[in-house]
Amino acid sequence: MALVFIDTANLEAAVVIREAVLADGHEILMVEAAREIEDRAEEEEVALFLTGDPMSPPAEGMRSLLDARVLRPPMVALGGPDQSCARLQADLKVDACLPPSPTAEEVQVVLAQELDRFRLQLETGIVGRTEAIRAVLEKIHLIAPVPSTVLLTGESGTGKELVARGIHRFSPRRAKAFIAVNCAALPESLLESELFGHEKGAFTGATSLRRGMFELADGGTLLLDEIAEIPPATQTRLLRVLESRRFMRVGGSTEIQVNVRVVTATNQDLHEAVKTGLFRRDLYYRVNVLEIALPSLRERPEDIPVLVRHFIQEVSRQHDREFKGLTPEAMQILMRYSWPGNIRELRNLVESMVVLAPGSVIRSEDIPEEIRTGSGRALLPVRSSSVILPATDGEEAQLPQMEFVFRTLVELKMDVEDLKREFDRYRARHPELLAAGAALEGPGIEVPVEEEMQALVADNGRGDSIEFRPGMTMAELEREAIISTLKSVAGNRRKAAERLQIGERTLYRKLKEYDIDM
Repeated sequence: MALVFIDTANLEAAVVIREAVLADGHEILMVEAAREIEDRAEEEEVALFLTGDPMSPPAEGMRSLLDARVLRPPMVALGGPDQSCARLQADLKVDACLPPSPTAEEVQVVLAQELDRFRLQLETGIVGRTEAIRAVLEKIHLIAPVPSTVLLTGESGTGKELVARGIHRFSPRRAKAFIAVNCAALPESLLESELFGHEKGAFTGATSLRRGMFELADGGTLLLDEIAEIPPATQTRLLRVLESRRFMRVGGSTEIQVNVRVVTATNQDLHEAVKTGLFRRDLYYRVNVLEIALPSLRERPEDIPVLVRHFIQEVSRQHDREFKGLTPEAMQILMRYSWPGNIRELRNLVESMVVLAPGSVIRSEDIPEEIRTGSGRALLPVRSSSVILPATDGEEAQLPQMEFVFRTLVELKMDVEDLKREFDRYRARHPELLAAGAALEGPGIEVPVEEEMQALVADNGRGDSIEFRPGMTMAELEREAIISTLKSVAGNRRKAAERLQIGERTLYRKLKEYDIDM
């Protein structure tokens, strides 16, 4: 039961609304001025019907009182010749609009829809007033009662787990368990055991029987987060479980049947993953029965002030600090930022500012520089698990190991730079080599390659020179350097290692590798 405020500016419409609301069992308060609702505006389930001009001082005062709440109660207005429903919802941000002379059925349907949406926000903590969030809440309300599999998509930090919990909480399974599993956080060797359980002795370390997440969530809801990270072998087994709701524990011989509602979530493009072969096509169609796409924070900047106010209240209570909010200049900075980390990034920023800000109001200078300057506007880099290149036969060529190749190239570049820095240091120690001319290009000194290599070997040998012949491999040159140095120290391997500036173990390995017998 909710408390419903009804503005009496249009008494005829107010009477119709009153009878319809009373028939649904709600409490009624007929009001003429904002001061009449001040004492009860903070009650949990509240709604407001504006029957007259929404811009009149009494109506404006009522809207302001309810608008001060982070999770704002529903406000319904009556349209008219000068107040179209579209304008009322767009300009005045009312949640719904009724005809000038509504019927009792219209009042009851609109009030029920808006109260359901409001209760969903109260239960889940999903904060937002934009159309994008209202669409998400509407989908949750429609999807929750049915047992179909749901796919949640959206960037990291958009609140996919909150939505999954909302689906569970408003479903017939609400009395049973809700279990969330982050598939990316589990190594491949343990993922099947975590999902399906294992029998005692199934593998090394399995000292007792363990029930998996599917068993623990029996009768309830199981969230498989980051489903795109599941390896192919587990994808095959998961497909069968989703189709039959039957599985065997790892190492088991008996099938177990469960009644689980599965919700999956990902921040990757599963359709693209199917095209590249990283995600099974049949599994994609099985998990994508019902889909909810969560908007990024960039797509709903109007919700930023509400979210900031919500997080300030939450963090202030946690840290026992009194905070009044942000200055208008600081809020404009947050509104301009693109939030690559979405709501999670915003929440962390608010907590850091509440803890570190010197005053009770967050100012522009309390905001980190990368947020103020917009240097963090680019999206955070996303790990690419495959790269698609055009193939000669017209089909797509997959390079799933491109990340490894890229990492190797980066390390190789670092090795080359280290080698060049070593040459630069050597040239600095031997300026007499500069007169020989320029054969090695670089940003600093230029030295002929042959002379530098000869001098480097001679220096390592402390006086014993080695003839460098064009065409010699580095292995041959290294072998001659080791032999020459060992001769210069009468075969003392410790001294030879010191002069060569390598470890004794490395020297012993090189002696065996080059078959050097001293």
